[in-house]
Amino acid sequence: MAGTFELKKASNGQFHFNLKASNGEIILTSEMYEAKASAESGIASVRTNSPNADRYNKAESSNGKFHFTLKAGNNQVIGNSQMYASAASRDAGIESVRSNGASAKLSDLT
Repeated sequence: MAGTFELKKASNGQFHFNLKASNGEIILTSEMYEAKASAESGIASVRTNSPNADRYNKAESSNGKFHFTLKAGNNQVIGNSQMYASAASRDAGIESVRSNGASAKLSDLT
């Protein structure tokens, strides 16, 4: 089973999406967008950029947790990961986005 993009409308009227792996875990979360079309463009950007390993920024937070961001070719952040306990877990999260992002189906929950 492939991953899924869940497109949602927040209580403040803005739109955002999560990329979920086939096991239902959220592996990437977008920023908030004012327009639904902008969120849909963000999803298209994930589909384009997620297979490219060079588009990921790996980081460690001040509390010792690990995370990553996915960036577009223009260096704009497309999505952020959750916090992981280890670098290996973070790297597995990146691989999950790489394998699910391009082919994930869209579930429009707006």
